[in-house]
Amino acid sequence: MLVKPRTLRVSIPAGVTDGQQIRLAGQGSPGVGGGPPGDLLLEVNIRPHARFRLEGRDILLTLPVAPWEAALGETVSVPTLGGPVEMKLPAGARAGQTLRLRGRGLPGHPPGDQLVLLKIVLPPDSPRSRQLFEQMKREVPFDPRTTFGQ
Repeated sequence: MLVKPRTLRVSIPAGVTDGQQIRLAGQGSPGVGGGPPGDLLLEVNIRPHARFRLEGRDILLTLPVAPWEAALGETVSVPTLGGPVEMKLPAGARAGQTLRLRGRGLPGHPPGDQLVLLKIVLPPDSPRSRQLFEQMKREVPFDPRTTFGQ
């Protein structure tokens, strides 16, 4: 059987996940003995994105935040598939903490969520930032290793 290459225009339904198959009825090879053509099955492969990671229907994003945004519970802009949204960080947020934006993942029934992993990023080194960190060192009694099991 000779297969002839051809181009089809296909609409990918919203919410399709990686590895899912799409059936194109009647677009396959001709049937045996002159029968009607069969179905063509396309397997969807989603390319990795520079910022978002897909896990089922959920979207994962690592969000850089400043130490004061995490400590004070600021409102920050978070990129999502549907555009940026404002998210209130809880006061005292920790590096590695995951926050959930319900319904902001892949569409579907039910829609996925967007999971936001917090990454605390220090400001650029400058004389002023060093001065402020030195002041905190003197005035804020804090040892992050007190429960480290020394």
